[in-house]
Amino acid sequence: MAHANPFESLQEQVQDAAAYLDVPEDVKERLLWPERSQHFNLLVDMDDGTVERFEAFRVQFNGDRGPYKGGIRYHPNVNHDEVRALAGWMTFKTATVDLPFGGGKGGIAFDPDEYSDAECERITRAFAKEIRGYIGEDKDIPAPDVNTGQREMNWIKDTYEKLEGTTAPGVVTGKSLASGGSKGRVEATGRSTILAAREAFDYLDKDLEGATVAVQGYGNVGWIAADLIEDMGATIVAASDSSGGIYDPEGFDPVAVKDHKRETGSVVGYPDTEELTNEDVLTLDVDLLIPAALENAVDESLAHDVKADIISEGANGPLTPGADDVLADRDVLVVPDILANAGGVTVSYFEWVQNRDRFYWDEETVNERLEEIIVDSFDAVVDAYEEYEPPNLRTAAYIIAIERVLHAFGQAGAWP
Repeated sequence: MAHANPFESLQEQVQDAAAYLDVPEDVKERLLWPERSQHFNLLVDMDDGTVERFEAFRVQFNGDRGPYKGGIRYHPNVNHDEVRALAGWMTFKTATVDLPFGGGKGGIAFDPDEYSDAECERITRAFAKEIRGYIGEDKDIPAPDVNTGQREMNWIKDTYEKLEGTTAPGVVTGKSLASGGSKGRVEATGRSTILAAREAFDYLDKDLEGATVAVQGYGNVGWIAADLIEDMGATIVAASDSSGGIYDPEGFDPVAVKDHKRETGSVVGYPDTEELTNEDVLTLDVDLLIPAALENAVDESLAHDVKADIISEGANGPLTPGADDVLADRDVLVVPDILANAGGVTVSYFEWVQNRDRFYWDEETVNERLEEIIVDSFDAVVDAYEEYEPPNLRTAAYIIAIERVLHAFGQAGAWP
């Protein structure tokens, strides 16, 4: 596993794209650094009567295009640079798919699997109390990320509403349907990852029917992406999680693997499969690779061994800039995270709109509108790729995103 600093990777990606545009250095600084970074120490009562301290972060990177938008992750490796990077990626992700949001992100440095449900609730509510003055339907709208979901968003919403003495379902997205969530939100990130992959196959005039697929990371995004692309005719031959990977050249049922993981804690040990390492899964000779775990999964060294023809990034920042360079030289088409996994924030936008209107859509409408946005955004990125001739689709996507952020900034008179 690579250990590149994710915030430095973000800044390098922005610098690479800004070089194609006439951006003054002083204005470029606005694209490279967050507007606000907050560091909290949460003191929380444990079930045994002790008090434990948890580090937590909320970064508001750029709000030129609208309220800050971004998830909250729970993971022991959460740190300031990671959250700053994730908030920056959200800024350019919302701009790439042309949503009226800025970018933010949050996280708490702990492993929720090591704590009781009651302790997780108290930790979440303690964080909600700290950030409640900074969030709101028109200010900053959190959402789920790694190791968080509907339950945590419900707790944050409930804490916010009680403290503010109001009803505000749009203060967070990714909630349960009973709390004002949107149909299609749980599947949205995996769905967009597959829609983007489908468009990439079409762009390269390759057949998705019968294509082989490896999925690194088998959480919510990974298994849903695997299930959806199998429905399109592809064959899932490998999958992995933090414990290791599995391989069957004939393919396996992605839903059955998900059920096995839920029962045993890992994909490893699924019947009639060969056990692999995570690195093995990333370097298999397949048509499509879906990295859907954490950032820095593929660095420059490992990129030389990647054999996939197409990569669709279900995770945020799974490839380092050095890996991008290697893969571009080898003509591997990478659909970047700020496009491929934008389904989550897109349906979060739909949820926010529905919350504000108090009018809710059926799932077919949600999925149709999501597909339209991802397809249109893919086409726009390809157009920028062919116009500016950068080395890869990532830089093309950043070119579009930077232009849109700067346009919004310029409406205040600061950009010509």
